[in-house]
Amino acid sequence: MRLTMTVNGEARWADDVWEGESLLYVLRERLGLLGSKNACEQGECGSCTVYLDGVAVCACLVAAGQADGREVRTVEGLAEGDGLHPVQRAFLDAGAVQCGFCTPGLVVAVHDLLSRVPDPADADIREALAGNLCRCTGYETILDAVRKAALQ
Repeated sequence: MRLTMTVNGEARWADDVWEGESLLYVLRERLGLLGSKNACEQGECGSCTVYLDGVAVCACLVAAGQADGREVRTVEGLAEGDGLHPVQRAFLDAGAVQCGFCTPGLVVAVHDLLSRVPDPADADIREALAGNLCRCTGYETILDAVRKAALQ
């Protein structure tokens, strides 16, 4: 099938897509958008989090056919022009990026949280990030990044 979507504000398509391919596979392997990471393929780690029609989802759990005709926004689509989005900048400034594998999913999850709760309490932050796993940071720098982004 031909899959047609709007990705980061641009009309995109991929041919010969099997409906059962994941949205993550299409984004990475067919469209070359490597920001979302392929880790668990079971929706447990959050490293592939993207927006689908404005709702944060694990792209590994979305069948490609489900995304046909819909709008997808990836971590690459958060940046505004050549500059970083304030959440992306906060992750860098707080040192919340170590190996970087979980970072794209965390950035999208934080972006989603701050769009709903502009000044989150620590409990809100922890709940919003509960679906994202990181093996490097110990989470404290990630929490610092969220607090920093909320101030911007």
